[in-house]
Amino acid sequence: MNIALFTDSYLPTKSGIVTVVVQLKKILEEYGHNVVVITVNCHEIDEDAPEEKNVLRVKSIKTVYGNHQYIGIPSRHKVVAFLKEHNVQLIHAHTEFFVGHCATVAGKKLGIPVIATTHTMWEDYYRYYLKIGKVIPKKAIRKIVRILYKRFYAFINVSEKARNYFKQPFMLPETPSAVIPNAIDASRFSQRSCSEEEKTALRKKLGIQEGDRVVLYVGRIVEEKRLKELYEIMKHVVQKKDGIKMLFVGSGAMEEPLRERCRNEGLSSRIIFTGFIDWTELYMYYDISDLFVTASLSEMHSMTILEALVSAKPVVCRRDTSFSDTVFDGKDGYYADTDSQMEDKILKLLDDTELMKKMGEEAKKVSESFTLDIHGRRTLAFYELVMKTFPRKVTSEMLKKAVESVSR
Repeated sequence: MNIALFTDSYLPTKSGIVTVVVQLKKILEEYGHNVVVITVNCHEIDEDAPEEKNVLRVKSIKTVYGNHQYIGIPSRHKVVAFLKEHNVQLIHAHTEFFVGHCATVAGKKLGIPVIATTHTMWEDYYRYYLKIGKVIPKKAIRKIVRILYKRFYAFINVSEKARNYFKQPFMLPETPSAVIPNAIDASRFSQRSCSEEEKTALRKKLGIQEGDRVVLYVGRIVEEKRLKELYEIMKHVVQKKDGIKMLFVGSGAMEEPLRERCRNEGLSSRIIFTGFIDWTELYMYYDISDLFVTASLSEMHSMTILEALVSAKPVVCRRDTSFSDTVFDGKDGYYADTDSQMEDKILKLLDDTELMKKMGEEAKKVSESFTLDIHGRRTLAFYELVMKTFPRKVTSEMLKKAVESVSR
């Protein structure tokens, strides 16, 4: 099968969507399929870098809401010519913006199906991205999202939370869909563990002393991920208990304000901001950590949670349905209904090394349900049914049955 992935997020940047797209491309190619990518022209790419095989980069502009984030402005004619050149049979969009719109236009032009993965709960985000966001009613955002997504033939939802949202009457309940959770490439973590010398060197670089326990957050350092709230939680934790270090790994608009606050409050030696870390080095930060935390309530299906699980790290998070298939309360981590309760759960684990170890072992077991192989075979089952049915209407029941026929 010849497949095109359309995305506004791709290498060399790092985000959950980038990870999803890169992993999907990898597993589909391992199965013998041909995959091309239509994506943005990242300014971080060296002009002298070798041309990427099967990747078309379109004109793009850097967004104001995050480092290394772009919106593509594609030329329809160039995109259609590229798809024809590679005899693309199915388009899978991972963005709803201009690149996603171009996907639907190109699909119509070529008479091929265009599906989309629903990655983002925009009504949880727009207030942070738009200067006038706080005065825009939620129903207006829902209308825009509905317009952006209504042209797709079918949806892959990454969680029940995503499926339930798009099935609501004010969204697109008639668009057929099935749930295929995100997956994790375990080889990036379990087969690339740090040596003791590397761990020691990294700890020294970060100012982590021997015997310190390390709490980790990985992701964009932005307001919509509730980073101010997580900082406050961890401020209380490190002030209440000696020998605890908090690592914030990532970059974003809140990074400098939180760094400054950390300095002003005299916590720079205990709360550490690493800035942007190349994804090829991320496993090292999981390796030196004991516990993973997130206070976000805006996830669809967190890739960093999967990374933590495959790295055998227990998770403490706020209760949210996006985590319902990855975090099992009291088994591989804890849910918290309030920020104060989250603080208590973190302290409870840090006080019990044996419990933390036991939960880490359970986390590793949970991660086995989210392998690339399972994800790839389910996605292919979805593709094959779409190809078989298009242009006739497919149903959610048909898609669900196809996906669930793939055994773990």
